[in-house]
Amino acid sequence: MIYITRRERFNAAHRLFRPDFTDEQNMGVFGKCSNPNWHGHNYELFITVKGNIDETTGFLVNLKKLSKIIRQQVISKLDHKNINIEVDFMQGKLASTENLAVGIWNELKHHVAELGAELHRVKVIESENNYVEYFGT
Repeated sequence: MIYITRRERFNAAHRLFRPDFTDEQNMGVFGKCSNPNWHGHNYELFITVKGNIDETTGFLVNLKKLSKIIRQQVISKLDHKNINIEVDFMQGKLASTENLAVGIWNELKHHVAELGAELHRVKVIESENNYVEYFGT
């Protein structure tokens, strides 16, 4: 078993809030991240896949193909977008980095399997101090 990771980047805005909370409750729970006028991040995304090395190519997967899948299925939906409003796989979910990592996993799992690998980890870095790692269910 070998693991390989591809890094991508995107910029996006979001707001942490619950519509069933008052503005005061949202500020109490989410602080500045509940700004009604949104806030943004320069995200880094790390997708790790695992499997066996193909004897013919010497690769686990072709990283150009993996990058294309990540860009088509995830980055194109997120980059320079409002996560709360414009991202289809985040509709109806709180736009936390935790939920974003799970959503990205769900967007990629099937496509990675078609490459002959298994999705191992989705790591989303929101800031230099905060990141989420999701290993699936």
